[in-house]
Amino acid sequence: MCGLCGQMNFSGAALDPSLLESMKQALARRGPDDEGSWFQGGVGLGHRRLSVIDLSSHSHQPMQDKALGLVLVFNGAIYNYRELRADLLAQGYEFFSEGDSEVILKAYHRWGADCVARLQGMFAFAVWDERDKSLFVARDRFGIKPLYYSLNNEYFRFASNTQALLAAGDVDVSLDPAALHQLFTLHAVVPAPRSVLQGVRKLQPAHWMRITANGETRTECYWSFSATRTQADLSENEWLEAIHDSLRAAVRKRNDVADVPVGVLLSGGLDSSLLVALLAELKIDPIRTYSIGFEDIGEERGSEFEYSDQVVERYATLHHKIRIPNEEVLQRLPEAVDAMSEPMFGQDAIAFYLLAEQVSKDVKVVQSGQGADEVFGGYFWYPRMQADTQGQPIERFSRHYFDRDHAEMQRFLQPDYTREDYTTELIRQKLAAVQADSFLDAVLHLDVSTLIVDDPVKRVDNMTMAWGLEARVPFLDHQLVELAARCPIEIKLKEGGKYPLKAMARGLLPDTVIDRPKGYFPMPALKYVRGEFLDFMRDILNSSACRNRGLYSRSFIDLLLSAPEMHFTRIQGSKLWHAALLEYWLQRHLPTDSCHPE
Repeated sequence: MCGLCGQMNFSGAALDPSLLESMKQALARRGPDDEGSWFQGGVGLGHRRLSVIDLSSHSHQPMQDKALGLVLVFNGAIYNYRELRADLLAQGYEFFSEGDSEVILKAYHRWGADCVARLQGMFAFAVWDERDKSLFVARDRFGIKPLYYSLNNEYFRFASNTQALLAAGDVDVSLDPAALHQLFTLHAVVPAPRSVLQGVRKLQPAHWMRITANGETRTECYWSFSATRTQADLSENEWLEAIHDSLRAAVRKRNDVADVPVGVLLSGGLDSSLLVALLAELKIDPIRTYSIGFEDIGEERGSEFEYSDQVVERYATLHHKIRIPNEEVLQRLPEAVDAMSEPMFGQDAIAFYLLAEQVSKDVKVVQSGQGADEVFGGYFWYPRMQADTQGQPIERFSRHYFDRDHAEMQRFLQPDYTREDYTTELIRQKLAAVQADSFLDAVLHLDVSTLIVDDPVKRVDNMTMAWGLEARVPFLDHQLVELAARCPIEIKLKEGGKYPLKAMARGLLPDTVIDRPKGYFPMPALKYVRGEFLDFMRDILNSSACRNRGLYSRSFIDLLLSAPEMHFTRIQGSKLWHAALLEYWLQRHLPTDSCHPE
């Protein structure tokens, strides 16, 4: 619900106010309602506010409690803040505001680092503690809210996006070979703490970090979950009922904890349609829904209105149907890339960007369906992995998920970037570390805890917050995820996957919505690499900036350009688009001639 930033100089030298102003300017679109700064010696905190809870000036940030010696900047929403507030009141704390921000301040004072385990919601925050001259930063369990940082011998700098870190200057922008390897293998996912830039790192989900005045850091994980059968005695019907109850509660929390109306991004798929049905079960009226569609190209449909219209009709929602002409897609693409904190290959990023622009004119908060496929096994590659029993877990995973094998990466990128198979080793370690009863249990755990953070979740946060629109994701409620992780994999994969959600939807949604093949944002103008879109990518990849960067093998780029609609990844991503998007992101965000590996 905001943008935050700050810096701590280890020398104690006073922070230049213009540095913080530059950072805040790069965060302005995340928080259009208010802004503020706080300074003390070598520490400065900045904030841009999107007012969602406690709309009054009492929740202005940075929020200072002089009596407690604490200052806070916070982005997100704490869904159990009222319960925590009541607990803290009972313990003698006094409050000057009605929102969730001050609850974090008091909770930190009462419980220290342990406070984060008590917070239910999505959050990234920083607390300056005057008592011991330390900075405490934390991120929610699934990384729904971002927290980027830059750390060197002189300072610790943090912000809600990469753009703010770069705006302050003096950041190492050379490319990280391991991160690039992961980017091109995992569909643009670079798991925290890395980013494609050597000088930019991300706080891992479910972690906190404390930074002392002399630059010492301590990082700890405060939450994890297992994928083991601790409740195997439940029947299938009992599992379905428990999941229904848990998801309904998650939807309720994300609707009720706001002092502004909350809408739903309705794609016409099962997940978002189910959110509408659950809101109806909860007697929410009116239900505000928003759908986007593009022009058809030949036989390729450009919208899913035929499905979303059925949901709208059944529940009589207050609906907004948004149509975008195809020529606007390419025209607006630079804006969407500018809004990306990191390179994002998902072609629906531009769809989310254009949808959020229109939705933000009507509401400040929406619920969205991200996470359902990862939590409940909805992607087509899960059954394929389950059926493939040959080899080690990493081999079963990579055959169906990796965009490229290491051998292709060596043909694609210059040798300085491919000295090791960084991705295979990372995923091998992460699969082995999961407490899981089966291989596929471990895969879903990896997807939910790591991969989803830096693809759909990050994409939706970036594209919605570019318009001051907060997206809430009930399928990533941590109590729901804990429950679903214990549900037998056979139940989740039944009927092609996501069976608990399909069973829940029977009678609530039209069967045509439930039984339709899984879809994505239909964007024919970007799916077929031809015409103006192909010219756009060719210009990027043949530019002097791209050639001088020395990242790609020219022979491989020429191969992709010679047959742009023939080179796809295992999950049908365009390899040409991946190469063009990274180069375009670098050109839009970085100074030239600054991206060679060390």
